[in-house]
Formats: sequence, C-alpha cells, structure tokens
Amino acid sequence: MARRQTLSTALLIALFLVPLTQLSHPSLAQAPTTPTPSPAAPDFSTVEIKTEKVADGIYMLTGRGGNIGVSVGEDGVLLIDDQFGPLSDKIKAAVKALSDKPIRFVFNTHWHGDHVGGNENFGKDGVVIVAQDNVRRRLSVDQVNKFSGNITPALAHVALPVLTFPDTATFHMNGDSIVAVHVPPAHTDGDCIVRFTKANVVHMGDCLFNGRYPVIDYSAGGSIDGMIRAADIVLPTLGPDTKLIPGHGPLGDRAALERFRDMLKTVRGKVQPMVKSGKSLEQIVAARPTAALDSLWNADTTAANRFVRVLVSGMRKK
Repeated sequence: MARRQTLSTALLIALFLVPLTQLSHPSLAQAPTTPTPSPAAPDFSTVEIKTEKVADGIYMLTGRGGNIGVSVGEDGVLLIDDQFGPLSDKIKAAVKALSDKPIRFVFNTHWHGDHVGGNENFGKDGVVIVAQDNVRRRLSVDQVNKFSGNITPALAHVALPVLTFPDTATFHMNGDSIVAVHVPPAHTDGDCIVRFTKANVVHMGDCLFNGRYPVIDYSAGGSIDGMIRAADIVLPTLGPDTKLIPGHGPLGDRAALERFRDMLKTVRGKVQPMVKSGKSLEQIVAARPTAALDSLWNADTTAANRFVRVLVSGMRKK
C-alpha cells in the first residue's frame, strides 16, 4: 500500500510540473451506537443551474452539490461530476445551450453523492462514466460512515464507472489534453484533480473548497494532512493566470488555493495539540480554535464547530 501511494505522488508531480501555460457529503460527527439511514434528499425543484465561462470551450456549472466542469468542442462534451440525480435534466439543458454535440463522458472526481448523483441518468443515456479505481469500489457497495453511522447505498449497475484507472487517465478531445490524476488520500481515497493542459484550467474536485471550511471524509481515507499535501503538490504547478474550478465555492486561482492550504495548516496547528493533550471533544469545540478565521471562511458558529468536530474525530481515529 505504501508503494502504491508513493507511485501516485510521483506521477502527480511528474504530470503537474509541466507548465500549465503550454477536480452529498456524509456527516462526520461523533458516531451513534447504531447506523442510521442517510437523510432524505432535499427539494431540487427551485434549483437553478448557472453557467460561467472559464476559458474557451470550458465552463463551470453551479447548482446544488459539487461544481461541474464542462468541456465542449467538435469531439463532444465531457462533464466533470454531475451533482444530484433530480438535477440531471436541468444540467442537460444547460449543456445543450453550450453545444449541440452529445455528452460523451462523465468523469467523477470522487464518490460522494453530490458529485455522482446523476450517474444513473447519464449512464442510461449511454454516457461513458470514468473514475479512479477506489471510486468504483466504493460506489459498488453500501458505504457505512464509521463516525456518523450514515449509510450510503450502492449505486445501480448502470451508474457505476465503466472505465477506471489507478493513477492517471488522459482525454484527448476538443483540442486539449485533459489529464486526470489520482492524488494520495486527501478529501477521500479516490480524489482526482483534472487539468486542462492547453487551457490553463484545473478542476480541483473537493481538494479545494473555495471560501468555506471543507468536509473531510476520514471514514473514506481522507485527512487534513492529505488535504494539505494535495495543495502543496499542486501549487508549484500553477501559474498566476491559472483558473481553478473548486469542488465548492466560486471560481478560484492560485491565491485561492494558497489561502485554503494556509487555513488548513492554521486550524490543524490549533486543534492537533489539544487532541494530543487529551482534551475532550467538547473542550476543544468550546475553545473555538477557528474563531479568528470564521468570518473569512463564511462560517457561522454551527458550521465552524462542525468542522472542528470532524477534525477531532478524524485525528483520534489515526
């Protein structure tokens, strides 16, 4: 396993050091004594899919769930993530307004429902779903979050990725080389960052929450250390004009990723010593380790405390 992780890191560095001028979360709070079903889906009827141009032929769609990357051109359409199933028709309509070409591929940056919930609908249309090996592995069977007890049911067969890879995959389409690279466990154990080589655009998946505290899925191999490591690997490969599509939040750039990385380091530096000293979860939450940062990360007390609880729970399970 250690050898596999080293290989992934080496490939990521090798691919991303080429200059760019030439990517629903389960709750990770304290676990109940018995598993509980995941909460019911919210009402999607009022959700509007908004389109933002990122570069020539590349767009970001926002609605509810993870931000979608879109590549359009003569070769067809590639989607990066597909949000929730009830939004699929709205997503298709938004794509239709950009291109009359068919959607050929959906790439899943990781396994969470707010990024793969539309897989079944697109799979039934004959769209080829692609993801890293661990994503298909997790989507193929029920997932029980070991912290919250929430159960995420396996997806239907038609919703599963049909093409998977261990470390890297490249789409040669629409005049670009679109490179997906598996990072060592960060947000989950299946995260991929997707680079549009010629367009100077990177989709970070949930390795970047722009302007808000992230969800880190410790139950699926994620960690704050891994999130920081992913940012540290990617940052040296970004130019001042590189545009970043985050998993959540507005379109970003190198500076946004730097701020996110620095925030994670700051919070880790406050929480980790308290965990090691044996303070209780409630003592750590009451100490408000994120207080000086909350206004910068659009967090109220409830959201900030939830983030701290996630970190404490994950650090104690190491």
